[in-house]
Amino acid sequence: MDRRAFLGTVVGSLLAAPLAAGAQEGKVWRIGYLIASFFGAGHPIAAFRQQLRELGYVEGQNVTLEIRSAEGRLEGLPGLAAELVRLKVDVIVAGGRGTVEAAQMATASIPIVMVIAADPVGSGFVASLARPGGNITGLTVQYRDVAGKRLQLLKEAVPTLARVAVVWESGGSPGARRSVSEAMATAATALGLQLQAVEVRSPRDLDGAFTAATRNRAGAAVVGGPIAFAHRAQIAQLAIKRRLPVVGPSSVYAEGGCLMGYGPSYTDHTRRAAYFVDRILKGAKPADLPIEQPTKFELVINLKTAKALGLTIPPSLLQRADQVIE
Repeated sequence: MDRRAFLGTVVGSLLAAPLAAGAQEGKVWRIGYLIASFFGAGHPIAAFRQQLRELGYVEGQNVTLEIRSAEGRLEGLPGLAAELVRLKVDVIVAGGRGTVEAAQMATASIPIVMVIAADPVGSGFVASLARPGGNITGLTVQYRDVAGKRLQLLKEAVPTLARVAVVWESGGSPGARRSVSEAMATAATALGLQLQAVEVRSPRDLDGAFTAATRNRAGAAVVGGPIAFAHRAQIAQLAIKRRLPVVGPSSVYAEGGCLMGYGPSYTDHTRRAAYFVDRILKGAKPADLPIEQPTKFELVINLKTAKALGLTIPPSLLQRADQVIE
C-alpha cells in the first residue's frame, strides 16, 4: 500500500454495520490519530480500528480516520497536530507523551484521547486522574510501578550484572522522572546494582550515550521515552554493537531488536482508546472521563538478540515471558 495514502485519509472496510448508538443520523465523524512512528505491520492501531467497528463506526460510512505519523522525527509532531486541527477533526487520539504535548499545544477545544502517557498530572495534561478537567482524557502508565521490575528482569537475565545505565531524556515531567528514579534506586539497592544516569537530548546523542555507558562499565541498560521509542531499532543496533543487554518499557522494544520489553500492552491500550472516542462522540466531556491505568503487562524476550550478545536466558525467565522471539 502506498505509504502516503495510508497516512492520509484512510478509507477502510465498506461492510454494512449499524450506526453507533447515539450517533447523529447521517453524521460522518472525523477522528485524528497522531503517532510518533509506526511499529511495523503489527501496529496496535489495527486493534483501535477493530474496536471502532465493533462499536458501530464503519470507515467510509460514518467515520473517517486521519492518521498522521512523524516517522520518528519528533520535531514534526507539532505541525502534524496543527494539520489535524485544520481538518476540524472531532477528536484526536494521541499515541504517547510527545504526541499529547503536540496535540495540547495545537488545541484547547478538540477532545484529545491519550493512548499511553506517563504522569499526565505532573506533565500538566490533566488536573487529576479522577477528574481530568480539560480537553484531555484516556489512558496513562505510572512507570514508577514497573521501573524496578525492569531492573529485576535484567538481573535475572544477567546474574553477574553489577552496573546498569539508565538512558533518560531531558524534557518531560520532572516529577515523573523523580518518581521513577526513586523507584529504580530502591530496586537497585535491593538487587545490589549501581545505576549510571546517561542523558540524551536528541537522537544524535544515542551513539554517545551507549559509548559512555560501556566506557563506565555498565553491563546493561534501561531505556524509555519518546526518543527511545521512535529510534528503538537504532538502540537495538547500538546495544548489540556495545554488547549491552537492553530492556525497554513495552513489547515493541524486544520486537525491534532489544533484549527485552516489559510494560503495559500497547494493543490493549489502543483498543481501549476507542471506548473513550465512542463516549466523546456520544456527548461525554473529556473533563469528566476518568483516566484509566493498565491492568495487563507483557514480558517479551528476544532470543535472537540474546544469542548475538552471547547470553543464555535462564529457563525460569523464559517460562514467564508472554512471548519469546526466536
